[in-house]
Amino acid sequence: MNWYQKLNEYFPIEEMKSKAHMEALLKERSDIYHKEEGKHHVLMYAEFDSFIFIDYLYISKDARGQGLGGKLIGELKKKNKPILLEVEPVDEDDADTEKRLKFYQREHFKHAQSIGYQRRSLATNEVNKMEILYWSPKTESEEEMLEAMKQTYEKIHIYKDEQWYGDSYEKTDEVLKVIDDKKQKNIFDQLS
Repeated sequence: MNWYQKLNEYFPIEEMKSKAHMEALLKERSDIYHKEEGKHHVLMYAEFDSFIFIDYLYISKDARGQGLGGKLIGELKKKNKPILLEVEPVDEDDADTEKRLKFYQREHFKHAQSIGYQRRSLATNEVNKMEILYWSPKTESEEEMLEAMKQTYEKIHIYKDEQWYGDSYEKTDEVLKVIDDKKQKNIFDQLS
């Protein structure tokens, strides 16, 4: 099974980029967009000057619980930059959602509670709520994480979107917003 098939079978359709989109990022944005793969993993990430965005991290079922995910995250942490990623809220019908959150909690990621993030999937046309997690070697404000996510959205997520999907994603400020009135509940508080 190739790297794209592994990701496509593991991640929900509404979170997946098309293979053409990802291949274009790897070729045309090779200065920032990277793929690392092995027999038991696929890691897709974007490295900017001041932060790293993990687009996809896949660990095969037979390798889970053996420290491979922690090792891959550890290698990114050695770059001494904040690391951001998106996760879906816990879904009681999908045990992997809670397992993923517990993994990132063990890796000392924080939930960016002041950032609201919802985007329409061009595959399903449904609006999906996502949460932003981040790790930082120093204290970073959530405002800085929001700016990093905006940069990621514009340079990675919606890169040539009309070409790949025949439609455009929403504008950045419609998708990523500061929640002024009150912070969201911490997503890690939902874990059992």
